Amino acid sequence: MTPRDACTGAMLAGGEASRMGGRPKGLERVGGERILDRVAAALREAGDDLILVSNHAEASAWLGDVPVVRDRRAGAGALAGVHTALVHAGHAVLVAPWDAPFVPAPLLRALRDAGELEGADAAVPVSAASPWGFEPLCAWYAHTALPAIEAQLDSGEFSVGGLERRVRMLLVDVSAWGDPAVLFFNVNTPADLERAAQLASARASR
Repeated sequence: MTPRDACTGAMLAGGEASRMGGRPKGLERVGGERILDRVAAALREAGDDLILVSNHAEASAWLGDVPVVRDRRAGAGALAGVHTALVHAGHAVLVAPWDAPFVPAPLLRALRDAGELEGADAAVPVSAASPWGFEPLCAWYAHTALPAIEAQLDSGEFSVGGLERRVRMLLVDVSAWGDPAVLFFNVNTPADLERAAQLASARASR
């Protein structure tokens, strides 16, 4: 494997979790597992190594064998997490939010394969559940996307959806893996956690 082909899996653990009473969202359990363990397993299978992007003071204790990387640009939202992952890795990354318990490894691998094959800056899943029509925080980014991301951060535009205008973005149909509303479901509130438990139970019974 050449360095150009390398790909790091990056869990994005941002946000204050205010709607969860301050408890880190990824530490909640869905289907008997912590959410971050579910996400880590998918990223490990699809990528070559794994990092956790987080500014939380206790992050190093969450996954003892996984390096924790702090945002290079504080206060710039989720886009800063993607930027940090690319800067730290020095090559392509697969990113996924640590509060999304149902993202499967084969989907992540398909994003990576599509992005590498097409020579894109980014490969993102199509999703009607997203306000942009795609999921920029569950995606593959080539290192070539870094200058555009830095330019966007420099401009003060922190919306990660804005990358569509700045990079060569490949939209990937992921319907073969299920409903995007479930695949990319985020746990942000106690009600979301209850819903995630119901979804996990339904999936396990099939």
